[in-house]
Amino acid sequence: MLTFGLDTFGDVTERDGVPVHPAQAIRDVVEEGVLADAVGVDFFGIGEHHRDDFAVSAPEPVLAAIAARTERIRLGSAVTVLSSDDPVRVYQRFATLDALSNGRAEVILGRGSFTESFPLFGYPLDQYERLFDEKLNLFSALRTQERVTWRGSVRPALAEQPVYPPLEHGPLTTWVGVGGSPQSVVRAAHYGLPMLLAIIGGDPARFRPYVDLYARALTERGQAPQPVGVHSPGYVGADDPSAREEFFPDYKRMHDRIGATRGWPPFTRAQFDAEVDSGSLYVGSPDTVARKIAATVKVLGLARFQLKYSAGPLSHDRLMGCIERYGREVIPRVRELVGG
Repeated sequence: MLTFGLDTFGDVTERDGVPVHPAQAIRDVVEEGVLADAVGVDFFGIGEHHRDDFAVSAPEPVLAAIAARTERIRLGSAVTVLSSDDPVRVYQRFATLDALSNGRAEVILGRGSFTESFPLFGYPLDQYERLFDEKLNLFSALRTQERVTWRGSVRPALAEQPVYPPLEHGPLTTWVGVGGSPQSVVRAAHYGLPMLLAIIGGDPARFRPYVDLYARALTERGQAPQPVGVHSPGYVGADDPSAREEFFPDYKRMHDRIGATRGWPPFTRAQFDAEVDSGSLYVGSPDTVARKIAATVKVLGLARFQLKYSAGPLSHDRLMGCIERYGREVIPRVRELVGG
């Protein structure tokens, strides 16, 4: 079954040209999640960051607030930086969210594209790979063992350790977020976990070899077939010209601020238009965005598409309009285009 999500990092937005307080940005995210449920979106994800331009450093209580005001939408992270967290505590927090939401919790585990959490929580960056490998191994054990036995090098071992609270209905829905390395694809297949591809630039079709590698790796390891999803940025406006004009300035500001720390040149309007026309920016009218999502779903054989709808200071009012159009117009149109 094809499902549709919305993702945000709790970006600190602006109102009348002035940044809102991060506390207000968090309250606005709750309203956005409630609206997503009302207009028929299947999943709402909140990412974890530890920077002044993103308000949410702890997604779980924000997701719990949304859970208390909704009944249907699934709720999860986008992503949880497992490398710099404790897998047992991550599991317990999402098991608690699952209880509060009556079984609607999901977690997307990844290494994260930012590294601020490593010094913040006392983890060495030179163990970037080992931390994720071992902690994902432990998290996999937590999902499947009632009493967990595990040994590694990055945290104390566990021996027949019960972990509370237990899940009420089956294992916790867990995705592995993949940025595009073959090693990450094979790692997701090794544990038999669904794979979520973060595609933030270029033609989505170039990721087809990763989808094929994932399917082969699952088969070779005797794992059952698993769903593949995509997370990509975008914005649904009233029509194509206004969507581009509303989204570009704030998307550029966000892109350039991050890029300044990574050696990227300033983002140009020509680059933006190229990504909208043939890359991985889903910007335009509801019909334009729906057609582009449908094409990506078909070429990659997706079970889920998640639109990262927030973009730096882009205002809460515009985000709410985007959510409304995505749920009420884009999702039904995509289902029609892909045949169900």
